Amino acid sequence: MNGRSADSIPIKLPPDARPEWNSLEIAHRATLNILEDFAAERRELERGQRATLNLLEDFDAEKTRMAGAERAVLNILEDFASEKCQLEEVQHSFLNILEDFSEEKKQLKGTQRAVLNILEDFEGEKANVELANEHLEREIKERKRAEEEIQRTNRELRAANKELEAFSYSVSHDLRTPLRSIDGFSQALLEDYGDKLDSTARDHLQRVRRAAQRMATLIDDMLNLSRVTRSELHREKLDLSAMAKSIATELQEAEPGRQVEFVIENGLSAVGDARLVRAAMDNLLRNSWKYTSGHPTARVEFGKGGGKEKRFFFVRDDGAGFDPRYADRLFGAFQRLHTLNEFPGTGVGLATVQRIIHRHGGEIWAEGAVEKGATFYFTL
Repeated sequence: MNGRSADSIPIKLPPDARPEWNSLEIAHRATLNILEDFAAERRELERGQRATLNLLEDFDAEKTRMAGAERAVLNILEDFASEKCQLEEVQHSFLNILEDFSEEKKQLKGTQRAVLNILEDFEGEKANVELANEHLEREIKERKRAEEEIQRTNRELRAANKELEAFSYSVSHDLRTPLRSIDGFSQALLEDYGDKLDSTARDHLQRVRRAAQRMATLIDDMLNLSRVTRSELHREKLDLSAMAKSIATELQEAEPGRQVEFVIENGLSAVGDARLVRAAMDNLLRNSWKYTSGHPTARVEFGKGGGKEKRFFFVRDDGAGFDPRYADRLFGAFQRLHTLNEFPGTGVGLATVQRIIHRHGGEIWAEGAVEKGATFYFTL
């Protein structure tokens, strides 16, 4: 072989094989063209395969990224679900807050109405206070005028007391002297000239003496009554039971022939001026002693009554008593419900008792009936 390819070797074909050969050449060329096209297609296919592989590689990367993105989305969805739950809780809380706010709003409206009512009431009260202030100012002015009037009255009373003291002094000295003279000279006449006087003259002189002595007693009672009003109080705790027993003993010793039973409750006490309270007790017990003198036997009681709110003491007897229609006259000075022939006295004793009780801030009242005794109640 000389190096020439088989394709370039001339082939001699018979004439009847030429068409076949031409067809074969055409087919060969077509086959070559097909092979060339196939090679081109293969190359294209290889490029496409490489591109596909590249795409597949890119797809795997994208798939990995998509998986990562999906996980991220799932995480986001989970976080979103959690946030949704929290948001729902917040929403519920917000709704509760709104409900509470609604209630608070209602309460606030109620409070606002109450405040408005209070303000209206305040305005009314303000007007009332202004009226009260005006009234108070008038009261203060009236009180000032009253205080000035009281001061003026006190000055007048002090002056009157001084005049009364001067009058008392005059009574106790100037009036007693002529009364003693009248009584003394009447007694002297009876003693020195009694045998020269008839019974009528002696009776007249006895009446003069009794009148003078009664006048002296009246003067003493008047002075005692004035001293009760003017004397200063010295308060202390007093044993009223012991005081009553002492007075009862004095009365029984003065008239031992009397049959009088004294019933004195033990342990009675009060706070007051010893001298004045004893004078009041003495007057009350002597009154009972005097007005039971018409009975052969008598009973005089001293005790207490009432409750915690108002406790009172009483002196009770079963003597002559009094007509309750005239009870308001019992404590008047020189007021008598019995005649001197029935019972002696000046009518000043109970007036003195009343002034003593009133000076101690107490009260005194009486109950009784004719010949059924009397009861005197008092508080200190």
